[in-house]
Amino acid sequence: MSRFYRQQEQHVEWQPRTTLGMMVSSGKINSMDQIFENGMRIQEPEIVKHLLPDIKSQVIHVGIVQKQTDAGEMTRFNALVAVGNEAGWFGIGKGKAAQMRVAIDKSTTAAHLNVIPVKLGCGSWECRCNQLHSIPFKVKGKGGSVTVEIIPGPRGLSLVAGENIKGLLKLAGIKDAWTKSFGSTSTMSSTTKAIFAALRRTYVTG
Repeated sequence: MSRFYRQQEQHVEWQPRTTLGMMVSSGKINSMDQIFENGMRIQEPEIVKHLLPDIKSQVIHVGIVQKQTDAGEMTRFNALVAVGNEAGWFGIGKGKAAQMRVAIDKSTTAAHLNVIPVKLGCGSWECRCNQLHSIPFKVKGKGGSVTVEIIPGPRGLSLVAGENIKGLLKLAGIKDAWTKSFGSTSTMSSTTKAIFAALRRTYVTG
């Protein structure tokens, strides 16, 4: 079951290591839109945290992987985390480590580096209010054996979806929508990838 998770970060001043990081730190770039419009690659999670200070993280899944070695059985954790600012930015990331907290931290960092823009709008023929409460058109995404379809909904509908999918759409900033899912949706890794692929299409297609 997914749950919200807040990283306990030390307050260390950010020292940019990349050209893009330096441009963001100096104020030459002051929005995520500028980065994506210019096709720049984000290599530091601090860039996203700096430009999206209200971004939240949600632990989607934590699993245990056991491997037999010459020294005995080795246990590692793998985690899946989603991030979003509930206003049109969303990302997912995976990570493995010997400790659960480290695995979650790695996943959160990966999710920040995988953030994508989600185009919000009102594509429901029942509404047409021009407010950014849903998506502008129907999108479909596939992850493993799972396919998820997101359909624009009228204002006030809320999210018609299972709790896990509902939490991911809320992170992206979608308030009203219908969803259809096919395949083994209990596999949250595949379901999350399918949602990510669908949300990516709002920007790529539009």
